[in-house]
Amino acid sequence: MSRHDCHEPICDDHADELIEHVVEGRERDIGAFSVRRLLPSARRRMVGPYIFFDEMGPATLEVGRGMDVRPHPHIGIATVTYLFEGEIRHMDSLGNDLSIRPGAINWMTAGRGIVHSERTPTHLRGRPMPVHGIQLWVALPTEAEEVAPAFRHYPATEIPETRVRDVDLRVLIGKAYGVESPVQTLPIMFYVHARLPAGAALELLDGYSERAAFVTKGSFRCCGSTFGRGQMVVFAPGARPSLEATEDTELMLLGGEPVGERHIWWNFVSSSSERLERAKTEWAMGYGATESFPKVPGDEEEFIPLPE
Repeated sequence: MSRHDCHEPICDDHADELIEHVVEGRERDIGAFSVRRLLPSARRRMVGPYIFFDEMGPATLEVGRGMDVRPHPHIGIATVTYLFEGEIRHMDSLGNDLSIRPGAINWMTAGRGIVHSERTPTHLRGRPMPVHGIQLWVALPTEAEEVAPAFRHYPATEIPETRVRDVDLRVLIGKAYGVESPVQTLPIMFYVHARLPAGAALELLDGYSERAAFVTKGSFRCCGSTFGRGQMVVFAPGARPSLEATEDTELMLLGGEPVGERHIWWNFVSSSSERLERAKTEWAMGYGATESFPKVPGDEEEFIPLPE
């Protein structure tokens, strides 16, 4: 049996060869609620092209309160937002204004520069509002870091689903388990929402250099260890372990091909440290003061200033 097969107890002897890192989330208070940050971390900066991974909630916003992430800039990345619960109003400097709802994929390419805000819609602030979701940043390939900003929203009805034995899978991005997502990307990558009933097992997707599994609910067992809510397990290249749910479990599977080293400062990501400095200077000039970072139509008063 190959050392990459995880269906027999012999796997316990090779767990350190199959699993590179286990990343524990760090809680960050963003005002209305807390987020759990997994990437970048001291143990792992990136998985494939993914350079930022935040789990928002789960939380319930009090009556009269909401998420209010004021207009702020990005360069060199694409942001990916996926909700399990709640609703977020996305507005950006390209003029897009829409609500993100559970099951949809919101893909925003920052490229050479974009500004956006994320808020709870006004009509939902009169009652308690659940919020739970994942926001990712995808580092763009070096040759695409300065592309024109763009935006694409894919409603839940456009996201393909499949079933492998007893496991329900939504293929959010890329090719996985015989299904291809319609989401258009620049890096080579995948992103899957997997639902495993207790006792079900799923073999980890192969064909990508870097892969990880994040537990949003429940727990799974692999190679003699059990991993639970809030943990990200990063697997070794070529490993084909079986992930067995010890209870009803939901996983976010992600990964892809590396894009190379990246510098990150605040909301700016680039292969060039000089490019970060230019972005800092431009945002410090004021909200809407440069062509690189125009104002968000309809959200033109508030903004997040450059950190000191």
